[in-house]
Amino acid sequence: QVQLVESGGGLVQPGGSLRLSCAASGHIFSINTMGWYRRAPGKQRELVATITGIGSTDYADSVKDRFTISRDNAKNTVYLQMNSLKPEDTAVYYCNADGSTKNNYIYRPFNSWGQGTQVTVSS
Repeated sequence: QVQLVESGGGLVQPGGSLRLSCAASGHIFSINTMGWYRRAPGKQRELVATITGIGSTDYADSVKDRFTISRDNAKNTVYLQMNSLKPEDTAVYYCNADGSTKNNYIYRPFNSWGQGTQVTVSS
């Protein structure tokens, strides 16, 4: 079992910035891709950004040039720096990670989600 805990959400004015963090814990052997997704009111969950273990990144077109995803492999933590925030960025942001666990010499794949953190962009 791998737990993901997000932090850093809140209320910010349009044009402002926020930094989200997500720390993974548990019997982690390795983490492949980590990512951020969001669900706005009345909409389906959508991909925001992902980053692989070697640092390759992918972004939704709506956040390119405004958001930056990064990770600290030593801390099993992924970050999302959000700049130039817009009201349409308002959503619950979820962290996701996939990889493998090791417990008593047994390896198992995992794909885990965080509980979500609210980001509200409003004046």
